[in-house]
Amino acid sequence: MSEHTSPPPARTRRRGQQEQLTRGRRPPWLRVRVQDTPDYRRIKQLIRGHSLHTVCEEAGCPNISECWGHGTATFLLMGDICTRSCGFCKIKTGRPDPLDPEEPRRVAETVQLMGLRHAVLTSVTRDDLPDGGASVFIETVQWIRKLVPGCTVEVLIPDFKGNWDALQRLMDIRPEVLNHNVETVPRLYRTVRPQAKYQRSLELLRRAKEMVPDGLTKSGVMVGLGEEWDELLEVMDDLRAQDVDMLTIGQYLQPSRFHLPIARYYTPEEFDKLKEEALARGFRWVESGPLVRSSYHAEQAIEHTKAT
Repeated sequence: MSEHTSPPPARTRRRGQQEQLTRGRRPPWLRVRVQDTPDYRRIKQLIRGHSLHTVCEEAGCPNISECWGHGTATFLLMGDICTRSCGFCKIKTGRPDPLDPEEPRRVAETVQLMGLRHAVLTSVTRDDLPDGGASVFIETVQWIRKLVPGCTVEVLIPDFKGNWDALQRLMDIRPEVLNHNVETVPRLYRTVRPQAKYQRSLELLRRAKEMVPDGLTKSGVMVGLGEEWDELLEVMDDLRAQDVDMLTIGQYLQPSRFHLPIARYYTPEEFDKLKEEALARGFRWVESGPLVRSSYHAEQAIEHTKAT
């Protein structure tokens, strides 16, 4: 693996990526062990006791020990079965179960018991629902605000298949952070996100900012799927053109042999360089690192961004 912290010349980049195809064990900066602490067990029991799902578990997040150990979790709404089949995601694909009308209240009660100051809500993609599940996000945010006044809420949403009326209804309740991940570069969408559209995701982020100009918007990308350095910079430019405030950048990790292979591992130094590039483009907050995921350090991100 290259030790350079800056991108290689364009004429050698593709060859360099081929030379860095992954083999064998993960590099040391990606080896994480689950820490079975009292706080970890407490969060696990709360989630189980309220019959809820978290993306931490369903997506196999490598930071589950750290986050649960600090008393935080990202709630996964509308079940654990997704209507899409993204090549990178561990969440099950199939026909989802009917919505649970009590789920929004139970999520809010769990947020209350956890003592959260910032709650992160995401969901499986529900293309079977007319509004893509926007109403469930709305009801959950309303319950949290009822039971935990002062708790800020971040919603990490699917694209609602371009249902902008559904997006408007969600933005009308003014979540503190509207997060929607573009995930990868446009060239790889057919492989990585076959049922999604890059331009639709950009439009969602643009419209969200137009609907609530003083609200915070956020997006995220994975690296290591075969993208080129210049393509990542172009995605950053595209996101800033939509006035996106915050960005997360993390290493793609293959959930199983049935998922997309890892093209290569980025070094911590390369993640530092990507953060520099993003900040230079005007993002107000950037989390960039091998284990970074969409909601990593979410509370710190909103506190910093609101203070600047």
